[in-house]
Amino acid sequence: MKKQINAFDYAEAIVKGIAKGSLLTTKAEGRVNTMAISWGTLGVEWNKQLFTTFVRVERFTREMLDKNGEFTVNIPMEGSDMSVVGKCGSVSGRDADKIADNNLTLVEGEKVSVPAIKEFPLTLECRVTYRQLQDDEAIAPEDLEKFYKVGYGGTHIAYVGEIVAAYIVE
Repeated sequence: MKKQINAFDYAEAIVKGIAKGSLLTTKAEGRVNTMAISWGTLGVEWNKQLFTTFVRVERFTREMLDKNGEFTVNIPMEGSDMSVVGKCGSVSGRDADKIADNNLTLVEGEKVSVPAIKEFPLTLECRVTYRQLQDDEAIAPEDLEKFYKVGYGGTHIAYVGEIVAAYIVE
């Protein structure tokens, strides 16, 4: 069962949930993968509600997003096991089935091929409308040094997704 919502009515819960740690789920070639995220923005462009996520170039999730330009954002609510975020952020989907390994329950999407995750019930279904590789030279020098020159990996691709459905899995 899903309770349909307007994402912007839940903007505070979404932003706080992202900052605390949420899941970004993708699906391509019959595989479902999820990864931990703590960066993301809500916005409006072309009169569409949007969610922008940032995925490092070398991530398996990036490969999946490039194959299927759809994703879900799965945001914790009261009772969500936050240890799942740490587990999903420490292993690559190339090497493990993070859904099975964390006993996560997939719920079929409403308007996208990517499922929601019942245990992180506040869900945004998104279709990529724009993607852009970050330009290292446009990043403030202190942020470039702090977030990219210290062994965390490559820069990010910003994926802007139109929110085509939003709901709470009950």
